[in-house]
This record gives sequence, C-alpha cells and structure tokens, in this order.
Amino acid sequence: MSTYQRKDHFHQRAQREGFRSRAAYKLLEIQKAHRLLNKGQRVADLGCWPGSWMQVAAQGVGPGGRVVGVDLAAIDPPLGLDNTIALCGDLADPEIAMKLLAALGGRADVVLSDAAPKLTGIRDTDRAHEETLLCAIESLLPRLLRPDGSLLLKLLESPEAQASVGRLRLGFQRARSVKTAATRRGSTERYLLASGYIEVSPPRSFRTP
Repeated sequence: MSTYQRKDHFHQRAQREGFRSRAAYKLLEIQKAHRLLNKGQRVADLGCWPGSWMQVAAQGVGPGGRVVGVDLAAIDPPLGLDNTIALCGDLADPEIAMKLLAALGGRADVVLSDAAPKLTGIRDTDRAHEETLLCAIESLLPRLLRPDGSLLLKLLESPEAQASVGRLRLGFQRARSVKTAATRRGSTERYLLASGYIEVSPPRSFRTP
C-alpha cells in the first residue's frame, strides 16, 4: 500500500503542475542539490520520452539555452516550449550524434539520460538490454559532450552497470552516485552524476567546432 501511495502522490503532483511524468521530480531534486543546469546551456536528453526531463531542463537553461531530446517514441503532444526540440531516433544509430549536434548548435554542456530498457523479467535478457543501452550512451559522449561538461545517467543495479560506471568515471574529474526521494521504493535505480568531462577526440567524421 505504501508503494502505491508514494507513486500516487508524485503522479498526482505531476498532473497538477503540468509535468509529463513523476520523473520530473527526480531531476528537480538533483538540480536543487547540485545545480547541474544553468542559464544558457545546451542540454542533450537521451531517451527523453515522455518529456518531463526536457520540461525541467528547459526551465533550468532558460530562453537563451536549448534542450534537444531523442527517443524511439515521439513526444505527443509536443511540449510546445520554444527552447526544446524532440527528435525520434535510436541511440545506437551512427547518425544520431550528428542530428543531435545540428539541433543543439554545438556540443552539449550537459548530457542527461533517464532511459531504461523495457524489462522482460528474464534477468539475463534485461541485463543484456541494459548493457546495450549504456554502451550506446558511452559511445555518444566523445561526440556529444563538450570538455568540462556534465553527465547525469540513470543506472539499474547490475554488474554491467557497475562496469559502465567504472569506465565512465575515468572520463570525468568528479563523479558520484545519487538516489532521489522520488524513486520508487524497492527500486535499484540510482544516478551517476559526473562533471569535468575530459575530452576524448571523436572520430574525424564527427568532429565539431
């Protein structure tokens, strides 16, 4: 019963305040504690459906910033925010980095991802899907994130997630694990919050000014 009430509280609050989902409060909590988003920034949201993190990010960066999201599913109805663009695409698509960069107008100051694979209940399958998702996001960072930029990435506890965190930490000056009050009880979900990205030269075809 307590889990249902918890879910219901954030769900109803999101409806009252105009957010697309309860996930908005996870990013709002992290923003309040860590000031991840700042005015005028360019933000990429990987796995952006249904759009609540884009809504929060749009507030954080203000009219002078830009938020570009991508997901396999279209955000419908559109968010209707002038500083946001939602793309339909696969994070594993070799062309998606160029599409994101074109929409952003340059490399991102912040990369967000609240994405998670669809769970089947079959442990080995779910872990393989999580690994595929994390690898796709890792491969995008050198092309998408500017030097000294920041990353906020959702993780579901698994050996694959731990291995990904180990690799990602090497590319940032600072990294920590955070959990939020809006996360459902019993969930293994946590976030990697990393800043001070150490530039890795992307392949020549993806170089940007």
